[in-house]
Amino acid sequence: MFASPIDGHGRLWKSKGGNAMTNPRIPYEMSSARKRLEPPDGKPLIVHLVVNVEHWRFENAMPRKIITALHGAEQVPDIPNYSWAEYGMRCGMPRILELFADRGVPASTSINAGVVDAYPQCAEAMLEAGWEFIGHGMHQKSMQAEDDEASLIQAVLDKLEAFTGSKTRGWLSPGLKESVDTPDILKAAGVDYVCDWVVDDLPTWMVTKAGPLIAMPYNLEINDSIIYAIEKHASPEMYRRMSDSVAAFEKEFERNPRVMAMGLHPHLIGVPHRIGYLERMIDDLLAREDTIFMTGSQIADWFKINAPPVSDREGAHRR
Repeated sequence: MFASPIDGHGRLWKSKGGNAMTNPRIPYEMSSARKRLEPPDGKPLIVHLVVNVEHWRFENAMPRKIITALHGAEQVPDIPNYSWAEYGMRCGMPRILELFADRGVPASTSINAGVVDAYPQCAEAMLEAGWEFIGHGMHQKSMQAEDDEASLIQAVLDKLEAFTGSKTRGWLSPGLKESVDTPDILKAAGVDYVCDWVVDDLPTWMVTKAGPLIAMPYNLEINDSIIYAIEKHASPEMYRRMSDSVAAFEKEFERNPRVMAMGLHPHLIGVPHRIGYLERMIDDLLAREDTIFMTGSQIADWFKINAPPVSDREGAHRR
């Protein structure tokens, strides 16, 4: 039986010693102490391509900016920053879709459900390409700002299922921002995994009121939003980080496989001076015999088989 680590007043559980748990959702464990998992198809480097496809509403302040307001006077509409994002939807997405299709690699899209209405050509193209759809809110707005989070999450899941014809199994909150209740709501709504908790290079089990939920590895290091929009590195930086990460992972493969997620945004990696580096990253990974590309649900299914939650293992033992 999994109980929530959060009480009805939003307070964390206390340990036997009286101290708040270090992590209220995921018990602490060093990666070197984790049970070995059999690599999928014998390939220890698991690559998860996550393309964040978002609806930045024209009538709202922009969630991120490339140009700051003159004299600090914020205005709506914010044409330069809105256009920066929309360029990705018009020009960046075709480049990414073509690149992945040409190389036959599977991908996931963490998608604002509002994209289905705002950018129908893009939504249809991703569906036709066979990408997995991961819930990413309705619009690009923090979940912490929502008055009725449960209703919003359900509306997102319903809209994506109606569009794709399939249950939405994964979730990535806008900006990775959660409320104290988000994991409980997601699990109760039937979501299998969430990408907000970037705590490990392998999936881990989270505690929720409704049962165990998978914390899927995501990435704030090999992520174009961090690299280019926040840290403002030169275009080759993402390729360099990917290469250096693989070199480090190679030394750890005997211990366990590694999931390398790549967070991508069409207005960042899809611009002309960066798309070539994404091509190089994909081509370098495809050339490796120890690498497999998987969607979020494929990784979740592999993890469930290799490391079922404690409650499932106990039930199987009793049977």
